[in-house]
Amino acid sequence: MCAVPLTQQQRKDIKYLCRIGVPVLEFRRKSEDGIASMTFFTADICDEYSDRVSVLDPGYRNYGGADKCHGQVVTLKLDRNNSDLITLLRDTDGTGKVVVVDVEQAYFAVVGENLMKFARQSNYAGIIVNGYIRDTFQIKDIPVVLYALGTCPRKYIPATRGEKDVPLSFGSVDFNSGDYLYADTDGVIVTAEPLVE
Repeated sequence: MCAVPLTQQQRKDIKYLCRIGVPVLEFRRKSEDGIASMTFFTADICDEYSDRVSVLDPGYRNYGGADKCHGQVVTLKLDRNNSDLITLLRDTDGTGKVVVVDVEQAYFAVVGENLMKFARQSNYAGIIVNGYIRDTFQIKDIPVVLYALGTCPRKYIPATRGEKDVPLSFGSVDFNSGDYLYADTDGVIVTAEPLVE
């Protein structure tokens, strides 16, 4: 097997996996077999399928340790408190999934270090938040995409109920569970069906 140079994203993944005790050789094999690498670019998808994609407005920034992700959308509407998001990320297999969370831009942190660890452990590809996050120093090396409007140091303590798999609309995009989302350093796009793997 030839040695394959690691991308910056793969180096970030290895650094994180070492911290949590996953054997690096296993990750290298997966990377060399093409499982851990993603070759799509949102710009190319927009060029080829301009009539089938929606583009998230500017103002959302990636705070996570991964540069790109794609997957099937799971929607979650929250009323400031993130208890239902904790349960989803901690207890549900997220393989091939991206969680889209709407808190209507309430100025409370919805995602932080613990939720990003849950997302990674449950194999979620990414989280998109129409709101704010915290623990940016700790989460920058966790290889999960995390788009949000900005940061806020406080979270909302009183428990409130959320709604899963409901239609969401923000940033000029309509999100539905089952849609497909692609995110990279150029931005976030959403389609009704998978366009590339």
